Amino acid sequence: MAEDSKTADEKSLELLVSQLGGPRRRSRQEASKIVAAIAKASPDAVLPYVDDLVDALERPEAQTRWQVLEALTSLATVDADATEDALEGAESSLFDEDSAIVRLAAFKFLAEVGSHSARLSEAVWPLLAEAVQCYHGDPEYHDMLVALGEFAHGTISQKVRDALVERVSFDAKNGRDYVKRLSQEIIDAAEDK
Repeated sequence: MAEDSKTADEKSLELLVSQLGGPRRRSRQEASKIVAAIAKASPDAVLPYVDDLVDALERPEAQTRWQVLEALTSLATVDADATEDALEGAESSLFDEDSAIVRLAAFKFLAEVGSHSARLSEAVWPLLAEAVQCYHGDPEYHDMLVALGEFAHGTISQKVRDALVERVSFDAKNGRDYVKRLSQEIIDAAEDK
């Protein structure tokens, strides 16, 4: 798109996205917050910048990474294939030892991407399965199970459906409270397809 044909909003968004790669932590954090909000309201507007978002997953500060993951999750709702290059960065974030919110954002992103096709479900399932095992009982586990329930409603492969049911069956039978209830809801969703 020619520079002079861009609207003021497009120029502002372009500037914000460029700040995701800037030298100042505070600027990156502020930009990621706004980009995530824009992506949630209008994912198509941010879609041309997916490569910049993938690059921003390499920033050291947790806030930039979790908000970029939120933006990528919004983009995946309209074009999961376009966000596929973010899987590697999301995997690193999924096992971030210092930030539960980064881990949760990565889990939600992976679940959203995987819910859109059998191929993508098979690409993300090993990561989701490992995270369910690693973070069982952690404070973010409830929200992970909710995201896994949405994943189960998606267009996932039969192989992944079977593995998903197997992964949560023990908790559906023997768990307590939300773990038992949500695990059973995941099984119901997976077996309903």
